Amino acid sequence: MDREVGENSFEHGRLRALRRWGRFLFDSRTLKFKDVFTWQLCKTIAMGQALSMLICGTAVTCQYLADAGVETPMLQSFLNYTLLLLTYTFVLAFRRGENNIVQILKTKWWKYFLMALTDVEANYTIVKAYQFTTLTSIQLLDCFVIPVLMVLSWIFLKTRYRPLHFIAVAVCMLGVGAMVGADLLAGRDQGSSSHVLLGDGLVLVSAALYAVSNVCQEYTVKNLSRVEFLGMMGLFATLISGVQMAILESRAIPVISWNWTICLLFVAYTLCMYGLYSFMPVVVNMSSATAVNLSLLTADLFSLFCGMFLFHYNFSGLYIVSFVVITLGFIMFNIVPTYTADQSNATNDRVYHLASSADVQQDGDIVVDWLQKEGQENEDRIGSRHRAHCNGFCSQI
Repeated sequence: MDREVGENSFEHGRLRALRRWGRFLFDSRTLKFKDVFTWQLCKTIAMGQALSMLICGTAVTCQYLADAGVETPMLQSFLNYTLLLLTYTFVLAFRRGENNIVQILKTKWWKYFLMALTDVEANYTIVKAYQFTTLTSIQLLDCFVIPVLMVLSWIFLKTRYRPLHFIAVAVCMLGVGAMVGADLLAGRDQGSSSHVLLGDGLVLVSAALYAVSNVCQEYTVKNLSRVEFLGMMGLFATLISGVQMAILESRAIPVISWNWTICLLFVAYTLCMYGLYSFMPVVVNMSSATAVNLSLLTADLFSLFCGMFLFHYNFSGLYIVSFVVITLGFIMFNIVPTYTADQSNATNDRVYHLASSADVQQDGDIVVDWLQKEGQENEDRIGSRHRAHCNGFCSQI
């Protein structure tokens, strides 16, 4: 009997261990096809790739502007921030109550100023990096934004990741490696190599600044509003980029040979950047800043595909492999949602109490069964003794 109780306890312990590993890896979910490819995931993938296409549009227009001898990154950023100012900031100006722009500026102006400064300098440093290092270095080192973003989200947003999320990020990095390998095989290691260390350092600084900006964006969008984030970004970034443009590009802007082609390129670049800034908070609100940056890894691939037709780049099958691998990693990252530290503590307490109750109930059932069996055996022994005593007494009579 004791051996049977021990075997049952061992079996229950093994099942509990398997359940704990399931919670550790997959958040206690039995993954089915319909649970993985949900409508929410499909929307997130589609909108993420739409953002990548917008970045592709900015890259193509920048290439045409560079071919025309126009190198004014601050002017291009200034036009985008100005368009944000004319739309979202004006919406904030006509709001009433605590969400009015005056009330926001009274309490949080310095926070939004620092956020806008971070975003402006991130855009500027990544453009300057192209003057000192190669395209391969930029593509590889720009991925530094993802681990920095995960660390900042862990510290400030209390976001917690499961092992599957880290595996998904590693898969996406493999896709980037395939893309860089395809570039090297196709002879597209473009860019300057005059000051490689300086250029690589600028890429890393840009990635860190983008990570800070994205964490601020995620917090603002999920806790306040998308309009407030874009309105404050448009207000302060326009001022900062305007001052920086006047200092750094006062000689480059007057020498631009303006014609309808150059004007259309500026308009196309501004509209692509405006669409990127307007819709990226929507995708961040649906998923997370880390997930959005993973989806944006395909932007370089879209630029390459366009370059094959527009700039006669060489094709490599590794580009297709890279796109598939990055998309697979993005899907893996979104299969199991992230969670916050508070949710983790509450869930662990609830699971502990439920598991304890289940264990007590299971152990109680085992004890009850054992007592019932012991009681039945005692009754049988007492009954047999009583019958034997009666038989002996009757025989004496």
